[in-house]
Amino acid sequence: MARSSSGIVAGLTAAAIAAVGFLGYQASASAPPRVPRAAPQDPAPVASQPAAKQDPSKPAAVPEGSGTGVRVVYSVGQKRVWLVGDPAQPVKSFPVVPSTVHPAVGTYAVGSRSGAVTGSDGVPIEHVVRFATVEGVVLGFSARLDGATPDPDPSRKTGGIRMARADGDAMWAFATINSKVVVVP
Repeated sequence: MARSSSGIVAGLTAAAIAAVGFLGYQASASAPPRVPRAAPQDPAPVASQPAAKQDPSKPAAVPEGSGTGVRVVYSVGQKRVWLVGDPAQPVKSFPVVPSTVHPAVGTYAVGSRSGAVTGSDGVPIEHVVRFATVEGVVLGFSARLDGATPDPDPSRKTGGIRMARADGDAMWAFATINSKVVVVP
């Protein structure tokens, strides 16, 4: 009987650990914004260059001075994001529509994520990946449910950096909690 009881206890313990892990994942994916307020760490200076027309047949080059390793790179000036993964994987890059509030150049970490919410502009959005707070405005990447990517209303302080829905799907899969986000000019 002792062997049977210890097997049951081991099974129950394994099931409990799996349940806690699953619930923890669900909580992190839908938690309200909990963005670190620490000052960003500045990467090496990057010369600002005007946005050039991108040849769609060639991937956009990752900006110099954006650091190393797995990271999301966001260029405010180029209005573009790069998802830089394992060196064996190709870099994914796509255009974005910046928010009206911009993060300082530096390195951040993804602090929270939400599957679907209403954006600061009142529009339903999905795949929200938050990484900074500026002037009380939470900044993050997201896609509108209607697929539109209009310029934001310049008279409102908004933090949503918008992208096409397919790009939002890629961001959501790539940028999990604590993922590095590097902002360059």
